[in-house]
Amino acid sequence: MPYVNIKITKDGATAEQKARLIAGATQLLVDVLDKNPQTTVVVIDEVDTDNWGIGGESITVRRRK
Repeated sequence: MPYVNIKITKDGATAEQKARLIAGATQLLVDVLDKNPQTTVVVIDEVDTDNWGIGGESITVRRRK
């Protein structure tokens, strides 16, 4: 049972976009690894930009610049 965890910043991904991510990740595992889509789990974690950092600063700060 494959498990895929997608982490994105919490800044407006729509339900449709998330559905497309889930379908696309599932299809990728079917196509590349011949996995059963019925047992493939995809989880999307939305992380607040204050809790995601790059280069020593949060995404919130970087986007303000």
